[in-house]
Amino acid sequence: MTEQPAFVVVGASLAGLRAVEAARKAGYAGRLVLVGAEHHLPYDRPPLSKAFLELGDPPPVPHHRTGEQLRELDVELRLASAATGLDTSAREVVLADGKRLRYAQLVIATGAQPRRLPGEQLPGVHTLRTVDDARAIRSAMDAGCRTVVVGGGFIGSEVASAARKRDLSVTVLEAAPMPLVRAVGEQMAPACAALHARHGTELRCGVAVAALEGDGHVERVVLTDGQVLAADLVVVGIGADPTTGWLQDSGLELDDGIVCDATLRAAEGVYAAGDVARWTNPQFDQVMRLEHWTSAAEQGAAAARNALDPGNATPYSTVPYFWSDWYTDKLQMVGITAADEVHVVGDLDGERWVALYRRGDALVGALALNLPGRIMKYRAMIGRRTAWSDAMSFAAA
Repeated sequence: MTEQPAFVVVGASLAGLRAVEAARKAGYAGRLVLVGAEHHLPYDRPPLSKAFLELGDPPPVPHHRTGEQLRELDVELRLASAATGLDTSAREVVLADGKRLRYAQLVIATGAQPRRLPGEQLPGVHTLRTVDDARAIRSAMDAGCRTVVVGGGFIGSEVASAARKRDLSVTVLEAAPMPLVRAVGEQMAPACAALHARHGTELRCGVAVAALEGDGHVERVVLTDGQVLAADLVVVGIGADPTTGWLQDSGLELDDGIVCDATLRAAEGVYAAGDVARWTNPQFDQVMRLEHWTSAAEQGAAAARNALDPGNATPYSTVPYFWSDWYTDKLQMVGITAADEVHVVGDLDGERWVALYRRGDALVGALALNLPGRIMKYRAMIGRRTAWSDAMSFAAA
């Protein structure tokens, strides 16, 4: 008997889960299949570099839904079953075991995979993407390991924060002259970097890793300037690439992700969501690929709705939002940082401040330290395309 085509979601993380939930909420009653490379049920990733690494009893896996809740959605789970190919002509997903899964609609939410350094296979060297990665890093921190973090971005900074909360020695290495320039802009990167010094973390910029060395386990990090750092734990956080290798022969357009239109459509019956999707955001009329929790959740639901009703598909428009917990501080960013002007409200040496980003005559971004209520008001203002003068009046008030 020929297998019934299904609504198939490849990628069993946040975006994939929101896609299957949205399909059922939209009234889809047919066969629904969720494919995931990991053996875990869908779980939340942000806590892995935050609360999951802190002192205390080992936390449970932060699942989004229990197995019972997923059964109530009547979802067919294919976990520990990575997708290895896509045949858009036959409308089939090829799985690692060679089986083919026919789809009527397909949402691809395979996320991103961390970039790696040469020699990273040495025990004691880790990236942080999965719950298994987080468990290994937590175990090393429990043992009091001397820690070196390669990469001064948000993941690396959160790992450094967790190490310092345990009173561990930690050094953060950043190849660029200043970390986070692409994320927050040149003017605000130094203010973010200064948070490390406040909490006793050594930050070295403008230096790269030449080699990772050790006898059966990492013992040294050799830098390109010839210096050598002792280390029992090395965490590499140098960015991530969209997981698209399995799509090379699919016919989909790939360019730093799956190229989609404004409705997240990549091909007939094929939509993408989350870290892997590259689409035109109508809010800024700009091509984007976001690696943020909020956009992954929103895109998963939007892709599912559009896949089920392509004749009435609506563009996905958003004001990007992300947050990062460093030491005792919370950094939050909304909008974009490609700006003509940055205006700071507050003292950058203090515990609370906000930076506003102007492009043309509009507010397009805001970065805040320890102002969670204020930042969401700015997000709403950006969504309304608030004039810069009105944003300045609001900030002054």
